[in-house]
Amino acid sequence: MPSRHFLSLLDFSSDELRALIHHAIDVKQSLKAGISHTPLNGKVLAMVFEKSSTRTRVSFESGMSQLGGHAMFLSPRDIQLGRGEPLGDSARVISSMVDAIMIRTFGHDRLQEFAQHSSSPVINGLTDKLHPCQLLADLQTWFEQRGDIKGATVAWIGDGNNMCHSYINAARQFDFRLNIGCPDNYMPDPDIISAGGDRITIMHSAEEASANADLVVTDVWASMGQEQEQQDRIKEFANFQVNSEIMQQADKDALFMHCLPAHRGEEVTAEVIDGPQSVVWQEAENRLHAQKALLEFLIAGHY
Repeated sequence: MPSRHFLSLLDFSSDELRALIHHAIDVKQSLKAGISHTPLNGKVLAMVFEKSSTRTRVSFESGMSQLGGHAMFLSPRDIQLGRGEPLGDSARVISSMVDAIMIRTFGHDRLQEFAQHSSSPVINGLTDKLHPCQLLADLQTWFEQRGDIKGATVAWIGDGNNMCHSYINAARQFDFRLNIGCPDNYMPDPDIISAGGDRITIMHSAEEASANADLVVTDVWASMGQEQEQQDRIKEFANFQVNSEIMQQADKDALFMHCLPAHRGEEVTAEVIDGPQSVVWQEAENRLHAQKALLEFLIAGHY
Protein backbone atom coordinates (compact mmCIF):
# COMPACT_ATOMS: atom_id res chain seq x y z
CA MET A 1 0.00 0.00 0.00
CA PRO A 2 1.51 3.38 -1.01
CA SER A 3 2.55 5.68 1.83
CA ARG A 4 0.40 8.70 2.58
CA HIS A 5 2.14 12.04 2.50
CA PHE A 6 1.33 15.36 4.14
CA LEU A 7 2.42 17.98 1.64
CA SER A 8 -0.72 20.10 2.01
CA LEU A 9 -3.84 20.28 4.18
CA LEU A 10 -5.66 19.07 1.08
CA ASP A 11 -3.96 15.66 1.41
CA PHE A 12 -6.27 14.84 4.33
CA SER A 13 -10.05 14.97 4.47
CA SER A 14 -11.81 17.49 6.69
CA ASP A 15 -12.80 14.69 9.08
CA GLU A 16 -9.23 13.40 9.25
CA LEU A 17 -7.90 16.89 10.01
CA ARG A 18 -10.41 17.41 12.79
CA ALA A 19 -9.62 14.00 14.27
CA LEU A 20 -5.91 14.82 14.11
CA ILE A 21 -6.41 18.09 15.97
CA HIS A 22 -8.52 16.46 18.67
CA HIS A 23 -5.87 13.78 19.09
CA ALA A 24 -3.18 16.48 19.32
CA ILE A 25 -5.12 18.03 22.20
CA ASP A 26 -5.31 14.63 23.92
CA VAL A 27 -1.57 14.04 23.35
CA LYS A 28 -0.81 17.44 24.88
CA GLN A 29 -2.95 16.76 27.93
CA SER A 30 -1.28 13.37 28.44
CA LEU A 31 2.18 14.95 28.27
CA LYS A 32 1.20 17.63 30.80
CA ALA A 33 -0.18 14.90 33.09
CA GLY A 34 3.07 12.94 32.88
CA ILE A 35 1.46 10.03 31.03
CA SER A 36 3.88 8.18 28.75
CA HIS A 37 2.72 7.74 25.15
CA THR A 38 5.30 5.95 23.00
CA PRO A 39 3.57 4.39 19.97
CA LEU A 40 6.60 5.04 17.74
CA ASN A 41 9.12 3.04 19.74
CA GLY A 42 12.02 2.11 17.45
CA LYS A 43 10.81 4.31 14.58
CA VAL A 44 13.05 6.85 12.82
CA LEU A 45 12.20 10.23 11.31
CA ALA A 46 14.67 11.76 8.84
CA MET A 47 14.58 15.56 8.96
CA VAL A 48 15.95 17.18 5.79
CA PHE A 49 16.63 20.89 6.24
CA GLU A 50 17.50 22.79 3.06
CA LYS A 51 16.06 25.84 4.84
CA SER A 52 16.94 26.45 8.48
CA SER A 53 14.44 26.70 11.34
CA THR A 54 14.07 26.89 15.11
CA ARG A 55 10.50 25.73 15.77
CA THR A 56 10.41 23.06 13.06
CA ARG A 57 13.58 21.31 14.18
CA VAL A 58 12.90 21.48 17.92
CA SER A 59 9.26 20.39 17.61
CA PHE A 60 9.87 17.42 15.30
CA GLU A 61 12.96 16.22 17.16
CA SER A 62 11.33 16.55 20.59
CA GLY A 63 8.11 15.03 19.28
CA MET A 64 9.77 11.88 17.95
CA SER A 65 11.67 11.43 21.21
CA GLN A 66 8.50 11.80 23.27
CA LEU A 67 6.73 9.27 21.03
CA GLY A 68 9.52 6.76 21.67
CA GLY A 69 11.28 7.17 18.33
CA HIS A 70 14.35 8.95 17.03
CA ALA A 71 14.81 11.97 14.74
CA MET A 72 17.83 12.28 12.44
CA PHE A 73 18.94 15.77 11.33
CA LEU A 74 20.14 15.86 7.70
CA SER A 75 21.70 18.98 6.20
CA PRO A 76 22.49 19.35 2.47
CA ARG A 77 26.07 20.07 3.57
CA ASP A 78 26.31 16.58 5.02
CA ILE A 79 24.46 14.34 2.55
CA GLN A 80 24.50 13.74 -1.20
CA LEU A 81 21.17 15.56 -1.60
CA GLY A 82 23.17 18.79 -1.64
CA ARG A 83 25.94 17.46 -3.87
CA GLY A 84 24.24 16.67 -7.12
CA GLU A 85 22.58 13.29 -6.53
CA PRO A 86 19.22 13.17 -8.33
CA LEU A 87 16.39 13.96 -5.95
CA GLY A 88 14.54 10.77 -6.83
CA ASP A 89 17.58 8.64 -6.04
CA SER A 90 18.00 10.31 -2.64
CA ALA A 91 14.30 9.78 -1.91
CA ARG A 92 14.46 6.08 -2.75
CA VAL A 93 17.54 5.49 -0.58
CA ILE A 94 16.55 7.57 2.46
CA SER A 95 12.98 6.29 2.53
CA SER A 96 14.17 2.67 2.48
CA MET A 97 15.99 3.23 5.79
CA VAL A 98 13.59 5.38 7.82
CA ASP A 99 9.90 5.38 8.73
CA ALA A 100 9.08 8.97 7.69
CA ILE A 101 10.79 12.00 6.22
CA MET A 102 10.20 15.66 7.03
CA ILE A 103 11.53 18.15 4.47
CA ARG A 104 11.90 21.90 4.88
CA THR A 105 12.94 23.43 1.58
CA PHE A 106 12.37 26.29 -0.85
CA GLY A 107 10.61 25.10 -4.01
CA HIS A 108 7.41 23.10 -3.54
CA ASP A 109 8.24 21.14 -6.69
CA ARG A 110 11.31 19.67 -4.94
CA LEU A 111 9.11 18.39 -2.14
CA GLN A 112 6.63 16.89 -4.60
CA GLU A 113 9.38 15.17 -6.61
CA PHE A 114 10.90 13.73 -3.44
CA ALA A 115 7.53 12.42 -2.25
CA GLN A 116 6.85 10.85 -5.65
CA HIS A 117 9.90 8.58 -5.19
CA SER A 118 9.64 7.98 -1.44
CA SER A 119 8.38 4.68 -0.02
CA SER A 120 7.91 6.32 3.41
CA PRO A 121 5.53 9.15 4.36
CA VAL A 122 6.84 12.61 3.52
CA ILE A 123 5.88 15.67 5.58
CA ASN A 124 6.05 19.25 4.36
CA GLY A 125 8.02 21.15 7.02
CA LEU A 126 7.68 24.30 4.87
CA THR A 127 8.07 25.27 1.23
CA ASP A 128 7.80 28.60 -0.53
CA LYS A 129 4.21 27.63 -1.42
CA LEU A 130 2.75 26.03 1.74
CA HIS A 131 3.31 25.59 5.48
CA PRO A 132 0.63 23.06 6.52
CA CYS A 133 2.22 21.96 9.82
CA GLN A 134 1.94 25.51 11.13
CA LEU A 135 -1.77 25.49 10.28
CA LEU A 136 -2.26 22.34 12.34
CA ALA A 137 -0.77 24.20 15.31
CA ASP A 138 -2.84 27.32 14.64
CA LEU A 139 -6.05 25.35 14.37
CA GLN A 140 -5.27 23.32 17.47
CA THR A 141 -4.82 26.61 19.33
CA TRP A 142 -8.16 27.90 18.07
CA PHE A 143 -9.93 24.63 18.99
CA GLU A 144 -8.46 24.82 22.50
CA GLN A 145 -9.56 28.42 22.92
CA ARG A 146 -12.87 28.56 21.08
CA GLY A 147 -13.97 25.14 19.83
CA ASP A 148 -14.56 24.31 16.17
CA ILE A 149 -13.63 27.07 13.72
CA LYS A 150 -16.44 26.31 11.26
CA GLY A 151 -18.32 29.50 10.40
CA ALA A 152 -15.76 31.84 11.98
CA THR A 153 -14.18 34.80 10.20
CA VAL A 154 -10.39 34.92 9.95
CA ALA A 155 -8.41 37.96 8.79
CA TRP A 156 -5.04 37.42 7.15
CA ILE A 157 -3.08 40.69 7.10
CA GLY A 158 0.11 41.07 5.04
CA ASP A 159 1.95 39.08 2.39
CA GLY A 160 0.12 36.55 0.21
CA ASN A 161 2.79 33.98 1.07
CA ASN A 162 2.98 30.29 1.99
CA MET A 163 1.15 30.91 5.27
CA CYS A 164 -1.60 32.80 3.45
CA HIS A 165 -1.91 29.94 0.94
CA SER A 166 -2.21 27.45 3.79
CA TYR A 167 -4.92 29.56 5.43
CA ILE A 168 -6.83 29.47 2.15
CA ASN A 169 -6.59 25.68 2.15
CA ALA A 170 -7.66 25.63 5.80
CA ALA A 171 -10.72 27.74 4.99
CA ARG A 172 -11.70 25.10 2.42
CA GLN A 173 -11.13 22.18 4.77
CA PHE A 174 -12.62 23.68 7.94
CA ASP A 175 -15.35 25.82 6.36
CA PHE A 176 -14.52 29.30 7.68
CA ARG A 177 -14.44 32.68 5.97
CA LEU A 178 -11.05 34.19 5.19
CA ASN A 179 -10.57 37.90 4.55
CA ILE A 180 -7.14 38.60 3.05
CA GLY A 181 -5.79 42.13 3.42
CA CYS A 182 -2.68 42.57 1.28
CA PRO A 183 -1.05 45.07 -1.13
CA ASP A 184 -1.76 44.71 -4.86
CA ASN A 185 1.77 43.54 -5.63
CA TYR A 186 1.80 40.79 -3.00
CA MET A 187 -1.37 38.85 -3.74
CA PRO A 188 -1.65 35.11 -3.08
CA ASP A 189 -1.43 32.66 -5.99
CA PRO A 190 -4.56 33.24 -8.13
CA ASP A 191 -5.14 29.50 -8.63
CA ILE A 192 -5.15 28.90 -4.88
CA ILE A 193 -7.51 31.86 -4.40
CA SER A 194 -9.82 30.52 -7.09
CA ALA A 195 -9.92 27.06 -5.49
CA GLY A 196 -10.95 28.68 -2.22
CA GLY A 197 -14.19 29.81 -3.79
CA ASP A 198 -16.56 32.15 -1.99
CA ARG A 199 -14.94 31.50 1.39
CA ILE A 200 -12.10 33.81 0.31
CA THR A 201 -12.35 37.59 0.00
CA ILE A 202 -9.40 39.70 -1.14
CA MET A 203 -9.23 43.22 0.27
CA HIS A 204 -6.56 45.89 -0.05
CA SER A 205 -7.16 47.42 3.35
CA ALA A 206 -6.11 45.95 6.69
CA GLU A 207 -8.99 47.74 8.39
CA GLU A 208 -11.56 46.29 6.01
CA ALA A 209 -10.12 42.76 6.26
CA SER A 210 -10.10 42.77 10.06
CA ALA A 211 -13.64 44.14 10.48
CA ASN A 212 -15.52 41.85 12.91
CA ALA A 213 -12.92 39.10 12.50
CA ASP A 214 -12.76 36.36 15.14
CA LEU A 215 -9.06 35.73 14.48
CA VAL A 216 -6.36 38.07 13.13
CA VAL A 217 -3.19 36.52 11.71
CA THR A 218 -0.02 37.96 10.20
CA ASP A 219 3.53 36.99 9.29
CA VAL A 220 6.84 38.74 8.63
CA TRP A 221 6.91 41.04 5.62
CA ALA A 222 10.14 39.53 4.23
CA SER A 223 10.55 35.77 4.63
CA MET A 224 13.81 33.84 4.51
CA GLY A 225 15.39 34.34 1.09
CA GLN A 226 13.68 37.73 0.59
CA GLU A 227 16.06 39.80 2.72
CA GLN A 228 17.17 41.83 -0.30
CA GLU A 229 13.57 43.02 -0.67
CA GLN A 230 13.29 44.13 2.96
CA GLN A 231 13.32 47.90 2.43
CA ASP A 232 10.90 47.78 -0.51
CA ARG A 233 8.56 45.53 1.46
CA ILE A 234 8.62 47.83 4.50
CA LYS A 235 7.30 50.63 2.27
CA GLU A 236 4.72 48.45 0.52
CA PHE A 237 3.37 46.96 3.77
CA ALA A 238 3.43 50.13 5.87
CA ASN A 239 -0.39 50.23 5.99
CA PHE A 240 -0.69 46.52 6.81
CA GLN A 241 0.71 46.49 10.33
CA VAL A 242 -1.40 44.70 12.93
CA ASN A 243 -1.72 47.25 15.73
CA SER A 244 -4.27 48.14 18.38
CA GLU A 245 -6.38 50.05 15.82
CA ILE A 246 -6.61 46.95 13.61
CA MET A 247 -7.50 44.73 16.58
CA GLN A 248 -10.23 47.22 17.56
CA GLN A 249 -11.83 46.67 14.14
CA ALA A 250 -12.04 42.93 14.88
CA ASP A 251 -14.50 41.28 17.25
CA LYS A 252 -13.91 42.28 20.87
CA ASP A 253 -12.97 38.68 21.71
CA ALA A 254 -10.76 38.19 18.65
CA LEU A 255 -7.52 36.26 19.01
CA PHE A 256 -4.17 37.18 17.44
CA MET A 257 -1.74 34.65 15.93
CA HIS A 258 1.70 34.83 14.33
CA CYS A 259 3.81 31.84 13.26
CA LEU A 260 7.03 33.50 14.48
CA PRO A 261 9.71 34.77 14.39
CA ALA A 262 8.11 38.20 14.70
CA HIS A 263 9.52 41.66 14.05
CA ARG A 264 7.90 43.94 16.59
CA GLY A 265 7.34 47.37 15.13
CA GLU A 266 7.00 46.02 11.58
CA GLU A 267 4.18 43.57 10.83
CA VAL A 268 2.89 43.71 14.41
CA THR A 269 3.28 46.04 17.35
CA ALA A 270 4.57 44.85 20.72
CA GLU A 271 1.27 46.00 22.21
CA VAL A 272 -0.58 43.37 20.17
CA ILE A 273 1.79 40.40 20.15
CA ASP A 274 2.50 40.74 23.86
CA GLY A 275 -1.07 41.71 24.70
CA PRO A 276 -4.03 39.77 26.15
CA GLN A 277 -5.52 38.77 22.79
CA SER A 278 -2.30 37.15 21.59
CA VAL A 279 -1.98 33.36 21.76
CA VAL A 280 1.36 33.13 19.92
CA TRP A 281 3.17 31.17 22.65
CA GLN A 282 0.42 28.57 22.90
CA GLU A 283 0.41 28.47 19.09
CA ALA A 284 4.19 27.94 18.98
CA GLU A 285 4.11 25.13 21.56
CA ASN A 286 1.31 23.43 19.66
CA ARG A 287 3.69 22.75 16.77
CA LEU A 288 5.02 19.98 19.03
CA HIS A 289 1.67 18.42 19.86
CA ALA A 290 0.04 18.75 16.42
CA GLN A 291 3.07 17.22 14.73
CA LYS A 292 3.17 14.35 17.24
CA ALA A 293 -0.40 13.52 16.25
CA LEU A 294 0.57 13.78 12.57
CA LEU A 295 3.62 11.53 13.00
CA GLU A 296 1.59 8.95 14.88
CA PHE A 297 -1.06 8.89 12.15
CA LEU A 298 1.41 8.65 9.25
CA ILE A 299 3.83 6.15 10.80
CA ALA A 300 1.59 3.99 13.00
CA GLY A 301 -1.42 4.34 10.72
CA HIS A 302 -3.82 5.11 13.56
CA TYR A 303 -4.23 7.10 16.77
